[in-house]
Amino acid sequence: MAEKQIGIIMNGVTGRMGAKQHLLRSILAIRDEGGLILGNGTCVVPEPVLVGRDSGKLRSLAKEHGIARWSTDVEEMLRDDNLPIFFDAVSTDLRVNFVRRAIAAGKHIYCEKPTATNFVDAVNLYRGAKAADIKHGVVQDKL
Repeated sequence: MAEKQIGIIMNGVTGRMGAKQHLLRSILAIRDEGGLILGNGTCVVPEPVLVGRDSGKLRSLAKEHGIARWSTDVEEMLRDDNLPIFFDAVSTDLRVNFVRRAIAAGKHIYCEKPTATNFVDAVNLYRGAKAADIKHGVVQDKL
């Protein structure tokens, strides 16, 4: 079976919800179980790259969970063609800016809910992702 690693920029996962629910219980659980097998037999293994403001927290979280890469430079990560997916778990008031930048960089998007603090921004994010022809979605955990 062919194995494909897929890089995921994980922005804002040093907080409780981002670290526990999204990083540990989702992405790392999939990675640690050997990945997901697609219909064509390829096994896709997520490789998270942690991004945030606090280098100490990022370094500690990465070391604790065997994550090879982390950065405080989101722009550098958005330029990396080996990282096709952007996940955002920063506080809601900051999310629109990060998601817009990721869309402009051509990254596929998934993010924590809500996507924005108002309807207009949320719709504009949707339209931007649709126009860029990228995959996009919102995590609907614990509903």
